[in-house]
Amino acid sequence: LPDDGEVAGLLALMLLTDARRPARATAEGALVPLAEQDRSKWDRAAIDEGIALITRSLRSAPIGPYQLQAAIAAVHDEAERAADTDWPQILQLYGMLEVFAPGPMVTLNRIVALAEVDGPAVALARLAEAEELDGHHRVAAVRAHLLEMTGDRAAARDEYLRAARLTLSVPEQRYLESRAGRLI
Repeated sequence: LPDDGEVAGLLALMLLTDARRPARATAEGALVPLAEQDRSKWDRAAIDEGIALITRSLRSAPIGPYQLQAAIAAVHDEAERAADTDWPQILQLYGMLEVFAPGPMVTLNRIVALAEVDGPAVALARLAEAEELDGHHRVAAVRAHLLEMTGDRAAARDEYLRAARLTLSVPEQRYLESRAGRLI
């Protein structure tokens, strides 16, 4: 179905996401966050293919959730360094995704983008308002990250440890505990 925008969007999303797989974990299995990944390990051919697919799809088909998710992944993948990421564009795309496919993880990811654009204090205020997010380990992890960005190391440490207790994933627990350990 090459002319179906959502099918093309899904394929682009899969390519753009899988392209980063070699950099997502260390040889020991420890998680590596996107901002800290060695981008030279990313599969440039898959990224180029995914970007071409999503660019063509957005020009020729009605917009849908997979296309928006692929567009977000493309913006991340286009940045040579994490510091080069076009966060205003990502924030705008998440705003559109909230309309097309609202959900707690979309809201949470939009809050992360908001922190990059308007600062962690604004994002923390929005996170406090988002009642639909309560109880998930990723919320505690994002709160910890935002608190760390504001310089509140003690509160950030507590939230990283809380997030580690809430997740069932052992690699995530180790990652969150290591983040907390850096803040002692």
